[in-house]
Amino acid sequence: MSDADQDRLNAFLGKMVGDLGAIATGAGVLLGDRLGLFKALREGGKMTAAELAKATGTQERLVREWLSGQAAAGYVDYDEATDRFHLNAEQELVFADEDSPAFMAGAFEVLSTLWLDEEKVRKAFQTGKGVAWHEHSACLFRGTERFFRPGYNANLIDAWLPALDGVVEKLEHGAEVADVGCGHGASTVLMARAFPKSRFVGFDYHAPSIERARKAAEEAGVSANTRFEVAAAKTYPGTYDLVAFFDCLHDMGDPAGAATHVHGSLKPDGTWMIVEPFAHDHLAANLNPVGRVYYAASTFVCTPASQSQEVGLGLGAQAGEARLRKVVTGGGFKRFRRAAETPFNMVLEARP
Repeated sequence: MSDADQDRLNAFLGKMVGDLGAIATGAGVLLGDRLGLFKALREGGKMTAAELAKATGTQERLVREWLSGQAAAGYVDYDEATDRFHLNAEQELVFADEDSPAFMAGAFEVLSTLWLDEEKVRKAFQTGKGVAWHEHSACLFRGTERFFRPGYNANLIDAWLPALDGVVEKLEHGAEVADVGCGHGASTVLMARAFPKSRFVGFDYHAPSIERARKAAEEAGVSANTRFEVAAAKTYPGTYDLVAFFDCLHDMGDPAGAATHVHGSLKPDGTWMIVEPFAHDHLAANLNPVGRVYYAASTFVCTPASQSQEVGLGLGAQAGEARLRKVVTGGGFKRFRRAAETPFNMVLEARP
């Protein structure tokens, strides 16, 4: 018989109810995002279930159940007197405004891959062969771009690049820039739009992501100074004033090999900007809400991706600055510092 304390058990079960509610509501967020329910609520103001269903071409009974669940979670507001639902200003920023720095709907799309690909990851636990990035469900690729883009929108041009020594001046006058592991090209397009005199090339080994990035550049009107090519972090061609790695170094099987290649691809006065998930150097300091999300993503995506490649170092999404410093300086870099940080990211600067 367990000697568990009853009061502590009850408190823990209460936490479980909250966690189960978050998981269940998360599926509802994904559903509402894909059906356009949140954006329709933003545009329509206070709406009945029937009005929202009509506006989105969906079925009223199911829409009411969805609204009720979102209201119970506090993700949608409900007015009992009028039987109408609406998004308050904060909920709009989180669920309905793609350009908001607080937009989080993309995160739910990313996290759906944890459930969809559980069987693949379970086999990786048993075999040690990992799960490559391209082997995941497609929601991971689109969701990753939508999850990270708000942070890049809020910080990249106004805070992160200015924190690097002399980089903005080079970009303003015209520089050669490589964005390695660019995915759908959100970071590349942002920089290309802000610095039209510079030339940008995005590299990624995942061909479908490169195709999407090319379309994104066309849609943003930056094709004149931007191109995208399929290439890996250890083999991409060219010589650059700035090489950027956005949230991808820890995913690589041989990050030290990538660091060596970056060192060789930089001009003598060039800069390597490394944006990584925020993490402290010791596990105990990462046992917090942000660490909880990142460790989950790292278990299902980042570490298996690294283990599927050569070397398979498996840095993980919570590698921390000390381990990253060791990788970077091992590639030949003499100068390394943390240039900026947010609650979700740290920006590292490395120079030859």
